[in-house]
Amino acid sequence: MYEPIRTKSVVHRMGAAPSDYPHSSRGEALDIQLAGHLAALLAVTDELGLDEAAAEIAVQVTRLRGSQPARAQRRPAADVAALHQRAHDLAARALLVAASRADTTVAILAAERMDAHAAALKSMDLAGAL
Repeated sequence: MYEPIRTKSVVHRMGAAPSDYPHSSRGEALDIQLAGHLAALLAVTDELGLDEAAAEIAVQVTRLRGSQPARAQRRPAADVAALHQRAHDLAARALLVAASRADTTVAILAAERMDAHAAALKSMDLAGAL
């Protein structure tokens, strides 16, 4: 059985008041996390050459970050199936954070991207089976 802590912490920063350090709220932390997931999804989407989807994602990253995201250059993809799987996973992460944040616009976008990448993976599996 655990005993409750009855004393104050002995860790103190010398000369530092609690207001000396920047703190972000939970909402700000979720915004940062969501923008990161969307930026990663944007990079994979750019690699796949899905320009229309990439433009939609870029709009949301810009809204969350307040600046234009860096864009990946399109290059010949060695393993398209792996890129679609990665994009699907990133969209799922973005969907979870968007749901926590109650951002329906990003949640809908992430769900659409998940569906698109799942369909692409399924069509590749069917084509490989023939």
